[in-house]
Amino acid sequence: MRRICYISGTRADFGLMRSTLQILRDHLELELAVIVTGMHLSPYYGNTVEEIEAAGLRIAGRVPVPLDPATGATMARNIGTMIAAFTDILESERPDAVLLLGDRGEMLAGALAAIHLNIPVAHIHGGERSGTVDEPVRHAISKLSHLHFAATEEAAERLVRMGESPANIHVTGAPGLDGLTDDDLPPRDEVIRLHGLDPARPFALMVYHPVLQEAETAADDARRILDALLAAGLQVLALLPNADAGSEGVRAVLTEAKGAPGLTVRTHLARPAFVAAMAHADLMVGNSSAGIIEAASFGTPVLNVGPRQNLRERNANVLDVAADEGALAEGVAALLARGRSEPANVYGDGRAGERIARLLAGAPLDASLLMKVNGY
Repeated sequence: MRRICYISGTRADFGLMRSTLQILRDHLELELAVIVTGMHLSPYYGNTVEEIEAAGLRIAGRVPVPLDPATGATMARNIGTMIAAFTDILESERPDAVLLLGDRGEMLAGALAAIHLNIPVAHIHGGERSGTVDEPVRHAISKLSHLHFAATEEAAERLVRMGESPANIHVTGAPGLDGLTDDDLPPRDEVIRLHGLDPARPFALMVYHPVLQEAETAADDARRILDALLAAGLQVLALLPNADAGSEGVRAVLTEAKGAPGLTVRTHLARPAFVAAMAHADLMVGNSSAGIIEAASFGTPVLNVGPRQNLRERNANVLDVAADEGALAEGVAALLARGRSEPANVYGDGRAGERIARLLAGAPLDASLLMKVNGY
């Protein structure tokens, strides 16, 4: 039986991976454990480690890190802290592979710890472009990884051009699509009333995270987005941001606006509640990867603001705008006039988890896999 260790630091990555992790947990040839760190362990961000426990997943270790002040320096120091702590846990667990998702610092720390312990690294969502600090971190994780579970053919081709072995690159699709449209959603009126909004009026789901290179303008950007939505007559369900540089400014804008007519602010929504809100929203706005990847499965119109998802593959439901008043107003009006798109998604068919489980159970994990060389 192969032992797999996944690292999770945010509500977002766990929400995307929950279905896949449960498939791995139940697989007859795999044993799964999760290392938990970052925002999961903070009451300020919803203490979302409880969702991991509720999913019936074994926690191999908990690595608390300071999240305040939310600056690039804090993020950098935490990578060092996590490398040391992950090394201790992985030495004790001795997994056959470490599984990582995306481009966050905790995933980079996990890759660095694992590769120095001669543990193969499997990386999901490699090969994608996104701009900002996320892109080089994502590609660094890819270069430290041995197996690649790409979401799209284009991402897989990019990994080959980066020098990764084609034999170790597999197009699985995006795990966040698994089960997304399988279950019956609660009715729209029920979802809206749950958040204290009026079912007779349209509403927008706002998810805006700061970008490291634009941390100083994050608060003003968030204020302009909120103002544009309210000025267009939309009700707004807004989620507070992740603990990244600039997040306190975004958080302050949304917290100060609490109580405004037609605005509800939430610290966190569990995955089913978030999916329901995204599916029924008349407009999703901000810069979350959920708008780029998952929202298309429902045809929800998405106004993507700023550079955070720069150059990622788009579905037909996405419109990109800068974070200035005129562009935001025009973008909101254009998407409301266009309405919903036909559900279609370049990121896969909702069966990534079973493909990832099959590959983790059957792919060779021998010494030759660990002896990485560039393919050119």
